[in-house]
Amino acid sequence: MRRTGRVAVVGGGVSGLTTAYRLAEAGLDVTVREASDRPGGKLATTQVAELQLEAGADSFVARKPWAVDLCRELGIAGDLVSPGANGAYLWTDRGLVAFPKDAPFGIPGDVGDVFRWPGLSGAGRRRAVQDLLRGKRKDGVEETLGGLLRRRLGDEATDMAIAPLLAGLYAGDVDRLSASATFPELLAWELSQGSLIRGSQATMRASRRGTPGPMFVKPRGGVGRLIDALSASLGDRVLTGTPVGSLVELDDADATVLAVPAFEAARLLRPLSPATADASNGIAYASTGVVFLVFGDGTQAMLPTGTGFVVPRGKAPMTACTWISSKWPDAAHGSRAVVRCYVGGVGDEDVLDASDDQLVDACAHHLAAVVDLPAVPEASRVVRWIRAMPQYELGHAERVRTIRGALPAGVFVVGSAYDGVGIPDCIRGAGRTAEQVVAYLEHRALDKETAR
Repeated sequence: MRRTGRVAVVGGGVSGLTTAYRLAEAGLDVTVREASDRPGGKLATTQVAELQLEAGADSFVARKPWAVDLCRELGIAGDLVSPGANGAYLWTDRGLVAFPKDAPFGIPGDVGDVFRWPGLSGAGRRRAVQDLLRGKRKDGVEETLGGLLRRRLGDEATDMAIAPLLAGLYAGDVDRLSASATFPELLAWELSQGSLIRGSQATMRASRRGTPGPMFVKPRGGVGRLIDALSASLGDRVLTGTPVGSLVELDDADATVLAVPAFEAARLLRPLSPATADASNGIAYASTGVVFLVFGDGTQAMLPTGTGFVVPRGKAPMTACTWISSKWPDAAHGSRAVVRCYVGGVGDEDVLDASDDQLVDACAHHLAAVVDLPAVPEASRVVRWIRAMPQYELGHAERVRTIRGALPAGVFVVGSAYDGVGIPDCIRGAGRTAEQVVAYLEHRALDKETAR
């Protein structure tokens, strides 16, 4: 069947661009409307001194294949690079403590590591190892990520070690995030192995049997190359600086894809479906920020081996810190330490009310307390992301089903609010959405043909 139809995609982030790319591949007439002056959304760069640094995601998970596969289609897979360093640390009152080497999701698979790891007190380690003895939960009731971790490993291991890693990826509160919507692997570990520690062991054994490759990759030159390649493929189908005030403006489209935050989708949907808008507004968002610090010549050697550290809630103004010049070495860095501190998130958003100078000073001084770096950087930059991170709280999956089930005919939603916050998840969701749009238009065309 020859496919025809006009599709309007609202939002030019990676989800919107990928959806449009797939629709164009299918032979449809597609236009992307992006309100800002550039495509890419949160995949953006910022200049610090003379360096162009990633202000959003600096890489994507390689073991979720959808982003790598798309890079291959776009001809940039040959330029994918992996981190130049490995290993991370936990901020403690005694300084930085290295996470165990074999610890998927921060959970060691080696029982000896659980007993000996200095990141927890003796009592915390003894409680964590009880995971090996506790029975499975069998009631099937949806559980928070914090509920799962506390039940299996205890409060100290949850709050001081694992939550900084896992909840930090969502800028969320471990006791509000849904375990099934964020880390279903942990539920599968309990179900199949009866223990998170044994689940970690099984995961590490499977990893050793295969050739897993790097966990994270990015195109040489930055994640923005993916956006550039998508935009180049779409050409003049991408219209920047064209906000959409109402879906009425898109009446000439046969289908519309809303690739925007859930609260923006709610605004557009309210005149057509107040119930859908209310459900969309039920997806909470967190505000975050990044503080870039560039130190002087010779400071790279002062950084410990590894990629950075995470911080238990309330212990420092930042929630995590990446040593960019170690993780992603670049000749442009020279011998300078280039650092990115993460601030904000659920429960800590008020820190974003501080001035740029205050944020830089706080992050630099706390960094100098655990790493042998000067307390004052040579250059800095603060980037705030307001209402940027969707929260997958309890009931998230049902909320998404409600939203999609109540959408007006011919309207679709896609993006990080629905099927995963990572770049590969967004790309997978875009592909599925494009398939749904194609099926809708084919069915619509068949109905019209039958009615003649």
